[in-house]
Amino acid sequence: CLMEYNLCDYNTVNRLLSAHGFTFSKALGQNFLIDDSVCPAMAEALCADDNTGVLEIGPGIGVLTKELCKTAGRVVSIELDKRLYPVLEKTLEDYNNFQLVQGDAMKLDLAALIDERFNDCGCVKVCANLPYYITSPIIMRLLESKLKIDEIIVMVQREAAERLCAQIGSRDAGAVTVAVNYYAQAEVLFNVGRESFMPSPKVDSAVIKIKLRTHPEYEVKNEEKLFALVKAAFSQRRKTLVNSLSNTGGASKSSVIEALNKLGLSTTIRA
Repeated sequence: CLMEYNLCDYNTVNRLLSAHGFTFSKALGQNFLIDDSVCPAMAEALCADDNTGVLEIGPGIGVLTKELCKTAGRVVSIELDKRLYPVLEKTLEDYNNFQLVQGDAMKLDLAALIDERFNDCGCVKVCANLPYYITSPIIMRLLESKLKIDEIIVMVQREAAERLCAQIGSRDAGAVTVAVNYYAQAEVLFNVGRESFMPSPKVDSAVIKIKLRTHPEYEVKNEEKLFALVKAAFSQRRKTLVNSLSNTGGASKSSVIEALNKLGLSTTIRA
């Protein structure tokens, strides 16, 4: 019976993992949630119903997955670590709206997966407790792939959350901030302390909400060139825009100065 497994109890989780010979992998950034207030709050923020499909990346032992299954019509979870497959079969055996996809979210054809698994769902959302080392790549892949998803609610390192949700032009903003802002509107929902995880990481986390725009706020002729320019601009963020774009963006200083003059911007501004 599922009720036998309290996935937020340290001793229960320890026994469950030991029974399957599981040990945590630092390379995969594995930190499992054991705070019984966080996952229900994430599921509630998703505002899912029977018509909602939820794509989860990295279910771990299923503590968040279980809460998502209670509210959404269908939950499809992508898990890379094969050692967790038998654990998930055990912890989620009572939920018939759960499907496990084995593989790497950075390599799978997500568009095809969504079309196949959520073809009868009214909307699709993404929810995940992301490993720190893959936060930005996963979020950017979800945004750049222009998938049929409405919003993303993920837990990330607190520092990353502040950067992803920073105001454009502020000290915390970076290239990824600009990219996220182009595709979506992002906000921090709540913070999560390091003591909420097993094992405890060395930093705190935060849950953020990324609401995808139906249309970009700005008309851009060439997105690839835009983001190449943004990346070059922030590659040497302490230097002036003239220097950073000429050093890493392949532009001449005179052309950058000319462009800034046309825009009425100071030639000493930074990204």
